[in-house]
Amino acid sequence: MAVAQDLIKLLVCVECHTPVYYKERRKLVICPKCDIRYPVRDNIPVMLPEHAGRGQNPPPFEGTV
Repeated sequence: MAVAQDLIKLLVCVECHTPVYYKERRKLVICPKCDIRYPVRDNIPVMLPEHAGRGQNPPPFEGTV
C-alpha cells in the first residue's frame, strides 16, 4: 500500500516549506528544492529533520515514530 496522494498534496518540506513529492519505489518523500529526503515507514511519511537525509543516501531509520 502506498502513501495517499491526498496526503502528499498537503505536505511541505520542514526546512524550506516547498511542496514535496513521493517516490513509492524508494519509500521516500523528497523536497525538489533542497533535496531533503524523508523516509516513509508503514505508509506514513516521517517528516522530522533528525530522520531526514540529503542526496542519494538518507540516514537509516532507528527507533519509533
